[in-house]
Amino acid sequence: MSSEKMSSENLERLTGIVERVTFHNEQNGWSVLKVSSFRDPGQMVTVLIHQAKVYAGATMEFWGTWGHHPKHGEQFKATRVVEKKPATAAALEKYLGSGLIKGVGPGIAKRIVAHFQEQTLDVFENRMQELLRVPGIAEKKLELIQTSWQEHRAIRDVMIFLQGYGISTLFATKIYKTYGDKAIAVVSENPYRLAHDIYGIGFFRQIRWPSQWVLIQSVSLGLKLVSSMFWRQVVMKVIAI
Repeated sequence: MSSEKMSSENLERLTGIVERVTFHNEQNGWSVLKVSSFRDPGQMVTVLIHQAKVYAGATMEFWGTWGHHPKHGEQFKATRVVEKKPATAAALEKYLGSGLIKGVGPGIAKRIVAHFQEQTLDVFENRMQELLRVPGIAEKKLELIQTSWQEHRAIRDVMIFLQGYGISTLFATKIYKTYGDKAIAVVSENPYRLAHDIYGIGFFRQIRWPSQWVLIQSVSLGLKLVSSMFWRQVVMKVIAI
C-alpha cells in the first residue's frame, strides 16, 4: 500500500498519475482507474471513485480507504479527490491527448507540449491564442479547444468547491449532474435545496453549534457539510421543521 494516513478522518492519501480509465459510467460517474503511485512508481493501483470526468494522464490526489476484492485483489476506494497539475511532460501529453479536449488528439497534444513545454498549462489557462503557433491548429480548431477547455475547468471548479465543504465525490458528482455549471451558484444560494432535488441527501436534526461552526449529517450516508455562515440558512430551515 502506498498512501499517507489522514488520522482525523481515518482516511489515507494516494497520489499518482492515472494511466488508464478502465471503466467510467457517464450517468453516475462511477469509475475504475489504474493509477501509477508516486510512492511506488512501479506499482499500478486500482482506484474506485465517483467523478464527473476523469482522463488518462491526470495527476490526482485521492483520499479514501484500502479494501480487498476476492476477484480483483487490492483496491483503493476514494471518497475525495483533488486534481493536480500533470507531474511530468509525458503525463501532460497523455492528459491533453486523452479526449479531455475536443480537437486535440495524441498527435496535436505531442506538438503542443513540445512547443510550449513547462508553459503548456499556463498557455491553456491564460494565453490560449498562442496555440495558433502550433502546426495543425487554426482558428476553427482553436474555438473548439477553447470551448472544451472551459467546460473541463467548470467541472473541475465545481468538484473542488463542493469537496471543500466535505461533500464526497459521490454526491459532488450527483450535484454536478443535476445542476451542471450552475451548481456553485445554486448550492451557495440555497444549500437546503439539495435535500429536495437529489436522492439520498436528507438532512436530519442532529446539529451542533460550537462557536461559528455547524455540523449537519445526512441520513443515509453520513455526509458532512462543514461551514460557518454558509450553512446557517440550512440549520434555520431544519430547526423550523
